[in-house]
Amino acid sequence: MLITTGIAAAATVPGTPEDDAAASGVRSETTVKVDVKRHAIAGNVIAITGKVRPADSRRVTIKAAGKTVKSVRSDKDGTFRARWSTPGAGVYEVKAVAQATYSAERAGSASKQVNVYRAAQASYYGPGLYGNGTACGQTLTPSTLGVANKSLPCGTKVTFRYRGNTVRVPVIDRGPFAGNREWDLTAATKAKLGFGSTGVVLATR
Repeated sequence: MLITTGIAAAATVPGTPEDDAAASGVRSETTVKVDVKRHAIAGNVIAITGKVRPADSRRVTIKAAGKTVKSVRSDKDGTFRARWSTPGAGVYEVKAVAQATYSAERAGSASKQVNVYRAAQASYYGPGLYGNGTACGQTLTPSTLGVANKSLPCGTKVTFRYRGNTVRVPVIDRGPFAGNREWDLTAATKAKLGFGSTGVVLATR
């Protein structure tokens, strides 16, 4: 004859990995992904979106060039969004950092580069000057990639954008010295941009 004690065994209900981590005192590894457009105009507002894993509502800090520009809270599915008013022209590394919770570690995303531009007048030079030395010590040739500027130090990298084309080149010379133009593109730089003789380009400096 089978005699029962009247004591029922408690059913074991498996928890989530986050619950298990919290119970054990060990935090889960966090991964963060961020997405932002590559090109923007100075002063415009652009969207920054991303996702945090493990999914949870947690504080996410948005950084640009190492400085905090926004602090938001992710949704319960881990997604987050922020709007960033771009500062002056420049090249910015944007990343998102998810703060630690009781069950998940603090972690940051990989950086995404954002080129922030301002509009400026430009021209080009080269024909008739090939073989001459530039103010920064190069010899100007038809294939020389670079730009002339009146004041930026030699070697300063500047990203230009024109009608969807982008090129990043160093300052190699001084000029232009006509009109109100700020940049003198070499013929090779002009060709890569699909630029004409004079006009407006977008520049990160």
